[in-house]
Amino acid sequence: MKVKHILLFIFVFFMCACQTLQNTTIDELTIKLNQSINKVNTYRTGYSYYLPSGLSVKEYSLYNEVIESENITFYFYVDLISYFNKINFDYQKNNSSYYSKALNADNKSGYLEINLKENNQYLIEIMFNYAKIEMMVEESDINNALNYAIAILRSVNYSDEIINNLLNEDILSYQEETYNIFNTTSGEKSNYLMAVEQDQYVEEQTIKDSDLINN
Repeated sequence: MKVKHILLFIFVFFMCACQTLQNTTIDELTIKLNQSINKVNTYRTGYSYYLPSGLSVKEYSLYNEVIESENITFYFYVDLISYFNKINFDYQKNNSSYYSKALNADNKSGYLEINLKENNQYLIEIMFNYAKIEMMVEESDINNALNYAIAILRSVNYSDEIINNLLNEDILSYQEETYNIFNTTSGEKSNYLMAVEQDQYVEEQTIKDSDLINN
């Protein structure tokens, strides 16, 4: 009986938490950027961050990572050079977007823009503290995706010493893929969409080559 009661409590707690998140406005979610996260569990060259429970890293390189939950893929980019040089930018609100807002919290800045794309999918682009996350989701998943993304971005912590060493060794002067975290799609294809299309192209080519071999 005790086990049943515990399981029932966990189920009710989980359902209430999900309901609360769904009823939260996007403005209320962005306020969480002011809440600092002191714990870090993921370490990279020049930066570290907190990876929330329920997420896993699929792949990563010096500048970007692919992070996954059960049904959402997050494309995570970090701009070490812009951080080191303290590059400033001015985000202009996009009135034609589903949601558009400049972000300012904890002496850090960024932006959040959400645009409706094909197949009723919403492209979320959120940049904060020289790091950016993009994801494509259903409308019902917007809050859940944002909650994860904000938890990651507000936890990003840079190592000035390591970044300085990377710059001196000219390691940061070259990167396989170049992303401008300060730019939104503005009607063009996003980093996310280009990456997805590239993956689809590679998969198609692999299938075609396989057919040629089998024939």
